[in-house]
This record gives sequence, C-alpha cells and structure tokens, in this order.
Amino acid sequence: MNPPAPESSASAPKTSVLEGWTLREYSVVASTNLVAAGLPVWEAVRADTQTAGRGRFQRSWVSDQGGLWLSAVVPAQPPAANVLPLVAGLAVCDALRAAGVQGLRMRWPNDVLVNDRKLAGLLVDQFSPGVAVLGIGVNVSNQPELRDAGLKHRATRLADLLPAPPSLEALARLLLGQLRCSVNELLAKGFSALLPRINPLWGGARLVELDLDGAVCRGRFSGIDAEGRLILSTESGGGAAYAAHQVRHLAEI
Repeated sequence: MNPPAPESSASAPKTSVLEGWTLREYSVVASTNLVAAGLPVWEAVRADTQTAGRGRFQRSWVSDQGGLWLSAVVPAQPPAANVLPLVAGLAVCDALRAAGVQGLRMRWPNDVLVNDRKLAGLLVDQFSPGVAVLGIGVNVSNQPELRDAGLKHRATRLADLLPAPPSLEALARLLLGQLRCSVNELLAKGFSALLPRINPLWGGARLVELDLDGAVCRGRFSGIDAEGRLILSTESGGGAAYAAHQVRHLAEI
C-alpha cells in the first residue's frame, strides 16, 4: 500500500530538532497523521488544530485550539507493530506523570483517562510496510465540549488537572522524548520488557462489554497478554483473548 500524498499547507511548517526528532509544526491541517504519511522515521508533525481529526474506526476526534495534536513516525516491523498503541499509551502516561498529572489510567487499547474522563487518545496508522504513524491527541486548554456537547462529562483537560499546565511546545518535547525511549526499548528488548509497566495502568480488573463488530460479550477485563491482546474472563469460568482489530468498542460497565 502506497502512502497517501502529504497534505499541503497554506504556509511552510516551522521545523525544529528536539529529543532526537525532526518536528514540523503547522497552524491548521486536516489530519496530522496524513501529513506525517510518507515521512521517514523519527520525524513528527504537530498542528494547532485539525479539521478532520479521527480515532479508531474513523470516529471523529475534536481537535480544537489549545490541545496537543501530534503524530510521530516510528519503525514498525512485526510483531512490534501490533503493540504500538499500547507502547505509545505507556509513553503518554509516563510523560503526563512527569508533568504532574495524577490518577492516570489506560482504557484498552488506546485511551488515557483521569477519573473516568478521557484526557488523551491514540491512533496508529500504517501506510507502508515497516513504518507506523502514531497519532496522539491530548486535551490541554482546549474546550472540546463546545464543539460536541456530549463530551462535557466524558472529557477532561490538563487545565482542569494542573495549576499550571505545560505549554504545548514543552508537552510535545516531553512526549516525544518518552515515546522515543519506549519505542527503542520495545525494539531492543521486546514487548515482554514493557508489559510489567503497562498492565498496572489499566487500574485493576473491571467488568466490560465488548462489541465484536456486531456480536456482544461481557466479562472481566484483567489485563493484556504478551501479544497485547485483551484478556477476558467470563462468569462461567471461561476466558478468551482478543486483538484490537477484533474489538470495535469496549464499554466499562
């Protein structure tokens, strides 16, 4: 599959080098992941706003002014490519903890929450073999509920959690540094080296309902296995493991 043509912008991006990355910064793009498509590894794209931000299964992601909308290009050879959303989630949590955020947890496979409200989300695209684009969105001082009223009680922001949230530039630097460390550790040591740090981030076992693209099942989510699959235990004592592409939606109940 050939990568899509890079998006054009009304003005050339501001380019800088930080934490081992080349960062291109734009004012407005449709999608930072699409801008990053075709870039070499260890390059990243940030935009002040996205007009067509998206999540898993093409769901809309509100990307208004004041949030961090960042896409980073990383090596992605199998089997490491399958667990990149989880590795990116670990990097986001490590960066946000370093910024002073408490009470963080992950919701499988690609959300970062505080007190059951979504603070950050992830989207991994693989436009060409061996390379992946990690899209990261973090609510900082933006107001997504003004664009989508349904987010009023479902989202949170760093401005709600910290007396002085970091600037977007400082947060991008922190995130890219953590992301490079986590991806390099994955490549050097394998996913099993990161698993003991990722599984505690789920916040303990909890009842969930899975939409398996039409079929629905319920059980207790207790973590992920060495392949990054969700482990589900049922009341009957049975169990199963599901990969991210099998689960259209996970709801905590």
